[in-house]
Amino acid sequence: MQYTTPSFLKRYEGNPVLSAKDIPYDASLIFNAGVTRYQGKYVMAFRNDYGSTEQDWRNYFSGKPGGKNTFKTSIGIAFSDDGIHWTPGPKPVFTLEDDDIIRAYDPRLTAIDGRIVMCFAVDTRHGLRGGIAVTEDFEKFEIMSLSSPDNRNMVLFPEKIGGKYVRLERPLPIYSRGGGEHFDIWYSDSPDLRYWGGNHLLLGAEQVPFANAKIGPAAPPVKTPKGWLTTFHAVAIVPQELPSWHPDWHKIYSAGIMLLDLDNPTKIIGMGKTPLIWPETPYEKIGFRGSVIFPGGMILEDSGEVKIYYGAADTVECLASADLNDLLAFCEPV
Repeated sequence: MQYTTPSFLKRYEGNPVLSAKDIPYDASLIFNAGVTRYQGKYVMAFRNDYGSTEQDWRNYFSGKPGGKNTFKTSIGIAFSDDGIHWTPGPKPVFTLEDDDIIRAYDPRLTAIDGRIVMCFAVDTRHGLRGGIAVTEDFEKFEIMSLSSPDNRNMVLFPEKIGGKYVRLERPLPIYSRGGGEHFDIWYSDSPDLRYWGGNHLLLGAEQVPFANAKIGPAAPPVKTPKGWLTTFHAVAIVPQELPSWHPDWHKIYSAGIMLLDLDNPTKIIGMGKTPLIWPETPYEKIGFRGSVIFPGGMILEDSGEVKIYYGAADTVECLASADLNDLLAFCEPV
């Protein structure tokens, strides 16, 4: 399976825009960040896996002496005036402390109602949960909800629809989908960010030509005159082993894009039939997990430029951009 990124999408020539070397505290892998605009600045919440070096991981996976899997995870914050050059904060901003919770990670940011809503994943000793927290200052976070296992990749729309908050999510059904990683994108809504229902299947993995395994939400949707534009991640399992820090890696993660109806976002009205971003550059193809693209933020500028922020190879955070009209045209009617 092989694709190419369409020519209208341009990777930032200075990629990556954020990596471990930029962080003023212990950091190894900086990726899967959520990005939005808030109070006149661009703000990024990023995942930081730390505590194990590349050689630690290689030794661990190969069974060599000295190998260790001692990584931990925090969520850090960074700010920017232009959406390109970032200044990280002096310390992590979000952790969860509970006897059952192992770590929180993969933040997604949405500015709504004059505050920031952060969706995130939570590993616990009894399953994988999706969380929602709100903040106004990135210092104090109020936890609004934690889902039942297993659910993750939640992203919140930037305005209410029909008087309710709306999100996309990716449950992880194993037995009911016949085993394996056949996961899909679902829709749900809430009156208050705490209680969620109204569940609908939005997109099945079998509907994506460039995926033969799971799919899931990526960056929170942006509103356009034609509909809600939103990215998703798609996974293709390939027979050949791919370059990675650990052996036996056979997954290619790419970014897709689709257009949802403005008034009824459970209805897909357009979708790219090929990937929007396919891993092609060295920083996308080589790293902790090679050949991985995972968007977590998308910003529509007044100029019509759309900035797409994505984790690359589960190692660094990158930026690509395109004109809104090109993205809309790429979403073929369905």
